[in-house]
Amino acid sequence: MSLTLAEARARAAQLSEVAYDVALDVTDPASQTFGSRTTVRFRTSCPETFLELAGAREMSVHVDGAPTEPAYDGKRIHLTGLRTDGPVEVVVDARLPYVSDGDGMHRTVDPADGETYVAAYLGMDVAQKVFACFDQNDLKAPITTSVAADPAWTVLANGRAEVDAPVDGRWRFATTPPIPVALLIVAAGPWASRRWEHAGLPFGWHARASLAGELDRDLAELRQVTEDCYDHYASMFDEPYAFDSYDQVFVPGLNWGAQEMPGCVSYRDELLPRGQVPADVRVFRASVIAHEMSHMWFGDLMTMTWWEDTWLQESFADYMGYRVAGEATGFGGALVAHEIAGKPGAYDADARRSTHPVAPDPEDIPDVDSAATIFDAISYAKGNSVLRQLATWLGDEMFLAGVNTHLTRHRFANATLADFVDALDEASDRDVRTWVDQWLRSTGFDTIRFTRHDDVPVLSRDGSRPHRVRVTAYDEEWAVVGSGLVDLADDPVPLPAYAGRVVVPNAHGETFARIELDAASAEAVDAGLCRIEDDLVRAVLWTMLLDRVQTRALSAEDFVDVLERHLPGEGSATMVTSILNRTSSRVLPLRAPAAAVGDLLELVAATCGTGLLHATSPELALAFADGVAAGSHDAEALHAWVEAGAVGQLPLPPTLRWRAVRRLAELDAIDAAAIEAERSREPGTEAEVGAAAALASLPTGSAKAAAWSVVGDPDVDNRIFSATMAGLWSAEQADLVAPYVERYLAEAPAWAERGQAFAQVVGRARPTLLLTDAQLRLLDDALAGDLPTVLRRQWEDWRDDLGPSLVE
Repeated sequence: MSLTLAEARARAAQLSEVAYDVALDVTDPASQTFGSRTTVRFRTSCPETFLELAGAREMSVHVDGAPTEPAYDGKRIHLTGLRTDGPVEVVVDARLPYVSDGDGMHRTVDPADGETYVAAYLGMDVAQKVFACFDQNDLKAPITTSVAADPAWTVLANGRAEVDAPVDGRWRFATTPPIPVALLIVAAGPWASRRWEHAGLPFGWHARASLAGELDRDLAELRQVTEDCYDHYASMFDEPYAFDSYDQVFVPGLNWGAQEMPGCVSYRDELLPRGQVPADVRVFRASVIAHEMSHMWFGDLMTMTWWEDTWLQESFADYMGYRVAGEATGFGGALVAHEIAGKPGAYDADARRSTHPVAPDPEDIPDVDSAATIFDAISYAKGNSVLRQLATWLGDEMFLAGVNTHLTRHRFANATLADFVDALDEASDRDVRTWVDQWLRSTGFDTIRFTRHDDVPVLSRDGSRPHRVRVTAYDEEWAVVGSGLVDLADDPVPLPAYAGRVVVPNAHGETFARIELDAASAEAVDAGLCRIEDDLVRAVLWTMLLDRVQTRALSAEDFVDVLERHLPGEGSATMVTSILNRTSSRVLPLRAPAAAVGDLLELVAATCGTGLLHATSPELALAFADGVAAGSHDAEALHAWVEAGAVGQLPLPPTLRWRAVRRLAELDAIDAAAIEAERSREPGTEAEVGAAAALASLPTGSAKAAAWSVVGDPDVDNRIFSATMAGLWSAEQADLVAPYVERYLAEAPAWAERGQAFAQVVGRARPTLLLTDAQLRLLDDALAGDLPTVLRRQWEDWRDDLGPSLVE
């Protein structure tokens, strides 16, 4: 039972002055349950309503001090006979289950040292798994949190602790301003904590005790990025930071990359890896820090009313994350990462049946389960790109003026797209409302193309949206001979100043549109892509090529030929990693016949080997080495890497070491006993997930059966599930894993019932190989049946990506 739009609107109209006192007891993490006591106070205009509380055990309810036994269906507490002439107080005592799937009070035992951590990971329909509440965004409320925990632990929450490290383990935190219940956080365990003050506020970074060394290794960078982002937002936004502290914690098992909990942001602790931190991780981490901090204003201070305005928070934060990481923190490659790692997926998403407007109508999101399906590349990467185009089209000063009006007008309240448009319209003399209809209320994207008329480049548009884009022209040596912004609408725009030149439209990715070059420019790019100095222009052109593979205008074989010629000369480690990730996850599995995948993987690995030989920095070497380890057929060389613990003079980080071990397993060049020995060599999360993937990669029937028993365990940890499934599906083992395609289609719907976030995990764990005719029919039959909402969305996207023309 998922909350519907109609129910949310009715309850929001009925209730007011909501406040919570939430008391949690995690003193016995070895138990199956934790204690949750909620006191909720509110006024109501109707004598009946309901609180959400999922899976409660040993529950008791008091209303205005009197015990009562309300109807309870396992998710909703139905309250009746409530007073309407004054405040109501409801106290709910319950035991609730710990989870291992990242949806609720997640419990983790660190394999590195045996220490236990518990943390409340909330979100859509998840707050109710931790405390009794009115689980909807537009009933924001102040929350006072207290936690009973092991006295040796540190507990983090949204507000400042009244006493640091209370000797009895009973923590109480300052009451928050009004926030959505989905943004409560509690994170408890023996954290390694590093604290300081900045701008008059307490700040902190925290991680598992076994990652204390890694936290200290990166602390100077983490602190500097945090302070730079905070200072930048303080100058950008009129509204001051609204909360009393700013903690950030790397947590195990989080389903999302990070979550914007007010005053205490959580990050998946894969962003604090052991060993050398890859360049793409550092860039992405800085962007995520900026992204989550922007949510303190867009999302936490001002909150969407219903889920159709997911974009209003996530698109904005995604845009600000890459922008501010580049402008304020010294990570100039942040925008490159968006162009090459984010936009390709957004173009994919916008071409599927599941596409939706960046800003859909509320009726298009009838319930919270439906809302879970739009936390996607449309709401993030496309929305980010569209907001960047809006700021370019309006001018940054007018854009930020509208943003500030909106934030001030709706501080500690809820807002909609209409409210945002009103604020922008007041700040600008341009036709914002028409722009919004064209860009935010419609699906799909335009194509910007260059043609030539008597050697004069002509810019034109297939579509209906206005664009303001940078056009850059080059000479035959790839030196820039001209660059500037051009407004493009219905009429073609000739550019006589660039006659005879190679021309790249949308050169810095200012808009969201497919680009098509004229024949002369396309030929020049094919010959000289790696010679272009501007990283951002190269990112735009690589994205163009990846889009051509997705649309089948360029074959997988021809794309790999482009890689062979240009990737070894690529100077951006972020670009190398992103291109290789896309090649391994989509180009080869979805666009190459299974019989050809092995040879193409070897070509890609050899290309990376060339790049590794000529790498000009450790970051580039690490990126190319990862590509070698992912696809090489040279088992002897991979064994040498693992035995030496290094690639030449470059130490192998644990993730790269496990990449090599997994490839050896795929090649049948290592056995289960050796994998287990490798797991024991340096215990930790990387070893657990690495071993799970490697064991599942072994090309034997018994290994595949063992992997299936792991993922079929109803209590399987979310990380182990994902790693095992990733190892199971090898495109080079299509015949061996064929029986498990059918089993996946039959059994995954039951796995997806664990919760929305785990359903996303299950859907993303689909087979990464082309399906046969028979397998496609099974997928079509499944889609014709009854599926959980979130899984259905994932499988429909899978079916669209496969496409009927792929089956031979």
